[in-house]
Amino acid sequence: MRVTKLIIHLDKFRHNIKCVQERVGTHPLLCVPVKADAYGHGAVAIANTALSAGAACFAIARVEEGIQLRRAGITAPILFLSLASPQDLRRIAIYRLSPFVAEHQDISRLVYTASNIGVKISVHLKIDTGMGRIGCRPEDALNLARHIANSPALEYSGTATHLAVSDSQDPSDIQYTNHQLSIFADAVAAIRQAGIDPGIVHAANSGAVIQHPAAYQDMVRPGIVLYGYSPIPGFPVEPVMEMCSAIIFIKKVRAGESISYGRTWTAPEDTQIATIPVGYADGLPRLLSGKHRVLIKKKFYPLVGRICMDQCMVDLGPNTDIRRGEPVTIFGGDADSASVIADTLGTIPYEIICAIKKRVPRICIKNEGIRS
Repeated sequence: MRVTKLIIHLDKFRHNIKCVQERVGTHPLLCVPVKADAYGHGAVAIANTALSAGAACFAIARVEEGIQLRRAGITAPILFLSLASPQDLRRIAIYRLSPFVAEHQDISRLVYTASNIGVKISVHLKIDTGMGRIGCRPEDALNLARHIANSPALEYSGTATHLAVSDSQDPSDIQYTNHQLSIFADAVAAIRQAGIDPGIVHAANSGAVIQHPAAYQDMVRPGIVLYGYSPIPGFPVEPVMEMCSAIIFIKKVRAGESISYGRTWTAPEDTQIATIPVGYADGLPRLLSGKHRVLIKKKFYPLVGRICMDQCMVDLGPNTDIRRGEPVTIFGGDADSASVIADTLGTIPYEIICAIKKRVPRICIKNEGIRS
């Protein structure tokens, strides 16, 4: 196995679920997004852990992600957070996925597929209240709800919206979120007043879980916060992912000698440079060159020179007792988190953790020292 690996701390994932459960109370169901391989953490291990911690269902973004869970023995409901393309319809039906619908065409296609196969497909009506991505207009929701409810081949399982700025503490954004929730509440009320059961009503993402209790409804869908990154300071979650490696080579470098492509770093004094087998092909951003530090023997050391496809270099200083084979923490654990990297690059931690490539093995630790 490669020395470069991801340690997935499932005990911390459980802790984060508990934090969410304590915030929202016992009424709302918990839907755990495991799209993008559970934000890079490994969907099957995360899903099994979530089920044991009280999760009711899962959310995916690609049909293949749902198939992976079903083939791994996951029987809980799986919400497909997208609109079904024609080539996906049969697999959605066979693997019992629950897609969003937002147009009459979506509903009719699913009815046709379900009728031909002889199954009933669970669907959730998606209403766009201000995200501007997918979803019907609020004034069209009732007619679509009627179409679903009048289709024997479909089960009207839920009604949803998505919040655009629930993670912002800016007063205007808080007002916008409240406006979205008001529009959503009116649309759901109209459906109920027509005698139609809207199913599970859900709107709350991570930001809403933390600061918008009105969004809890019947189910919450926190994403990034479950993986240890709070969009709002102060929520006590812990990063689940830790990227580790080890030193594979140490060389003496004289003052004035340069390191890596482009000669962007030159040693200001005689020093020792360690090479670590992790690079941008593993998901360590090349733009982080010269802007990050790693943890070795409880001390931080800077990356120097450009990050290569498969390797990067660290300045150990002129006098060091560090030897070849010494473990290195790239991020997570006691080192800087993915949030620090994201801040450095002007992005969000989602992008950092989702970008770690499949060639980096995931090692799941259920409790410290117990691996799976």
